[in-house]
Amino acid sequence: MVVAVIIACEIAFWVLLGAGLVARYPLRRPRLGGVLLLCVPFVDLALLAASVIDLRRGASADFGHGLAAVYLGFSVAFGHSMVRWADQRFAHRFAGGPPPVRPPRDGWARARHEWREWAKGLLGWAVACGLLGAAVLWVNDVERTRELGNWIRSLTTVILIWLVAFPVWATLFPGRPKR
Repeated sequence: MVVAVIIACEIAFWVLLGAGLVARYPLRRPRLGGVLLLCVPFVDLALLAASVIDLRRGASADFGHGLAAVYLGFSVAFGHSMVRWADQRFAHRFAGGPPPVRPPRDGWARARHEWREWAKGLLGWAVACGLLGAAVLWVNDVERTRELGNWIRSLTTVILIWLVAFPVWATLFPGRPKR
């Protein structure tokens, strides 16, 4: 059930985002667009509620419950950036806005960019692991929550690999800006 809710929430996220941007730019209804964009976080709350209800009914935590926590954590960390990314492109395409800002390709600017992105990832990791840990404590049954502990270990491995592969690498080997 939780995986189906995750899929529905992902679809709802993109539908609300698209509807908000269409209302804002092609339809020239910025208030309506703003309201629709403000509704995007409610999708995350619906997912959290579905996951909590499922665990409360006695379900054993599975892949879907872990994925729901990860989805929520990274939506908190990257949601605003994703909306801004889409807004820049929509404004450029439909409202004559400036071209979207591209991330730096090399040099110290690239290293700073990678550190900022990793910091957002770290926030997503912290929120997801906090939710996973809270679920483990709340359910209070090692057998029913084993999968959530696996998610915490996997996320920790991924965030550490990301640290070394991107911000640390870009800091140690910044490259020279092309002229």
